[in-house]
Amino acid sequence: MEIGNLRGMLTIDQLGKLVEYEEIETVVVGFTDHYGRIMGKRFDAEFFVEDIERHGTHGCNYLLTVDMEMEPVPGYEFANWELGYGDFHLVPDLDTLRVASWLDKTAFVLCDIEDEGSHQLISVAPRSILRQQVEAARQTGFTAMAASELEYYIYEDSYKAAAQKRYDGLQPAGWYIEDYHILQGSREEKFTSLARRHLKKSGIPVENSKGEWGLGQHEVNVRYADALTMADRHTIFKQCFKEVADQLGLSVTFMAKPHSGQAGSSCHLHFSLWREAENAFAGDKLLGPVQCSDLFRWFLGGWMAHVPEMMVFYAPTINSYKRYEDGSWAPTRIAWCFDNRTAGFRVVGKGQSLRIECRIPGADCNPYLAYAAVLASGLDGIAHQIEPPDIFEGDVYMAQHLPRVPYTLREAIDLFANSDFTRQVFGQEVVKHYTHYFQVEQKAYDSFVTDWERQRYFERI
Repeated sequence: MEIGNLRGMLTIDQLGKLVEYEEIETVVVGFTDHYGRIMGKRFDAEFFVEDIERHGTHGCNYLLTVDMEMEPVPGYEFANWELGYGDFHLVPDLDTLRVASWLDKTAFVLCDIEDEGSHQLISVAPRSILRQQVEAARQTGFTAMAASELEYYIYEDSYKAAAQKRYDGLQPAGWYIEDYHILQGSREEKFTSLARRHLKKSGIPVENSKGEWGLGQHEVNVRYADALTMADRHTIFKQCFKEVADQLGLSVTFMAKPHSGQAGSSCHLHFSLWREAENAFAGDKLLGPVQCSDLFRWFLGGWMAHVPEMMVFYAPTINSYKRYEDGSWAPTRIAWCFDNRTAGFRVVGKGQSLRIECRIPGADCNPYLAYAAVLASGLDGIAHQIEPPDIFEGDVYMAQHLPRVPYTLREAIDLFANSDFTRQVFGQEVVKHYTHYFQVEQKAYDSFVTDWERQRYFERI
């Protein structure tokens, strides 16, 4: 089933016909939590068509306060035991309605989250935060176009077997560096080709896949879209890959740094602003070797200027910061270059394809939050005509004088929490909510005794 040329996307009428012909029996109704995980319900497809697509459904608001183990965390004002953990309203966004081809007779739709009483968007929900910035761009006449390049590791162990091994000694799908390597990549096609096919059949057009630097590390690129659509695709991409791997008895991880001594997994973000079907970054001004517009220059300047205080949205976990090692293909310093992979910001393309690639986010980022951070920063750059630093040429890893990305989650939390800018663009409620979320993550790590500590201190201290 196609809408236009995009295979897998459905109108509600098309879904109704598929339900009538018993080709679709289940509809997954989902949304993302802080971690970027999809939460929600599975509905009988007939009931969805008759009721849910118009009226939506509800979910417990504790889902925006839980930790990784699904335990409700105290200290949030949005939802807590004192308030009784009530419901919020899940409103299907029918623009995201699609076939989930990797699941049997199943369709899939993402939701916005609204307050049950006022029916206003819940401000602290990740998709709401991105919507706010997309609207800010629209009010200034721009459409933000984006793409995520997601990297991941593939293992021969199932998720259950990996858990039983405590995620130690897993067998990677490859056994030597496979960056662009066709033979080694072919060994992973039992998973990757199937995942590519399911994305394509589920409304997520695929460009290519390739081997990456780590053992069993791979990357799949999907076509760019407007920022909200791309964040939705990013979210469904990860869900699809995990479930396909699970069906094959394999496992994949989007951890930023699953192994010491191996390459981390990134989420390179490509961004451009468009106005009236034209790339607003294109122009006749020169910025170093780049022919561009003033808008491009200011957007880049704002994006770069606000990286430190926005870092928690690009690198949200303790593990995220293990990825930032010199010489590791992950950027460690805030600089921009033209087509230079050692820089945090790599400018690529020209004319209508001119765009900014930010290499700072890890594969563990929540795309709604990361894209919101990009837009808020870049739009501020345009509003205040923030100039980027001079182009850097050479090996950025060797440039010790350049500003470095934050070293730790703790440092990044402090920068986010104490920033006037984050409160200005997201609001005090959002900043307070996510500061608590990140602080809880930091505290959980601080109190946990690791294998590294036992190996280092058990006998020799």
